[in-house]
Amino acid sequence: MQQSTQKMDLATEPDMYSPSINNDGIYIDIIPSFRLLPHGLRCPCGSRKDKAYTSPAFSTHIKTKTHQTWLSNMNANRMNYYVENEELKHIVQNQRLIIAKLEKELQHKTIAFDCMAQQLIKHKNNIDENITKIKIQ
Repeated sequence: MQQSTQKMDLATEPDMYSPSINNDGIYIDIIPSFRLLPHGLRCPCGSRKDKAYTSPAFSTHIKTKTHQTWLSNMNANRMNYYVENEELKHIVQNQRLIIAKLEKELQHKTIAFDCMAQQLIKHKNNIDENITKIKIQ
């Protein structure tokens, strides 16, 4: 029997673009170094959802009307994004606490289950021994 030795490559995703912020707190487009982005860059502006851009294509993309409108909306709503970000941080913190509590409960229940399983095995072994003793007599 021959074993297959196929090499499986990992699926890699392009990085997600986010605009930079200038000294005045305004979102601006700065084209990143694509040498550090071997799989390209995705833009969340909504123009082409599944498109991974490379350096020259991204330079053209950021000049499109859709991208410019998205960037303008980001600037118009930047305070809302800050508030939303703070709310999301609070939600994540609460969810971490809930997950930790549930993990602790699960750990206690697992220990209790294991203990009960051992008691059940012990009880079954005692019954089996008693049956064997009765058969021998």
